[in-house]
Amino acid sequence: MEREIDNTALVLKEDADLGTVQIADDVVAMIASLAATEVDGVSAMAGNITNELMSKVGMKKLTKGVKVDVLEGNVTVDLSVTMEYGYNIPATCQQVQAKVKNAVENMTGLTCTDVNIRIAGVNIKKDK
Repeated sequence: MEREIDNTALVLKEDADLGTVQIADDVVAMIASLAATEVDGVSAMAGNITNELMSKVGMKKLTKGVKVDVLEGNVTVDLSVTMEYGYNIPATCQQVQAKVKNAVENMTGLTCTDVNIRIAGVNIKKDK
């Protein structure tokens, strides 16, 4: 029995004898972020200026660069990533989309309907 309880969590299972299982949107966003950064060619998640400033003062957030919308058991994920120079962007993005979709669906039981990716930058490694 799925139902939304507020803007930041979704009740996955409700059982009068055992209680409820809730998943916060930030948890879904963290799963998506970790899955995306596991793909070769993705340098890092890119956040907005507020996230960037907060990470510089020591308040890092694993969900930076990720926006998650959960509606009636369906998840839409918007990612903002920094790519490594030299990787094929369309092929890498397809891998990210597949990996994020699989991770979200396998770990939460929700249906991931969209994984939208915005390339925020390209990281060029400096030779030593």
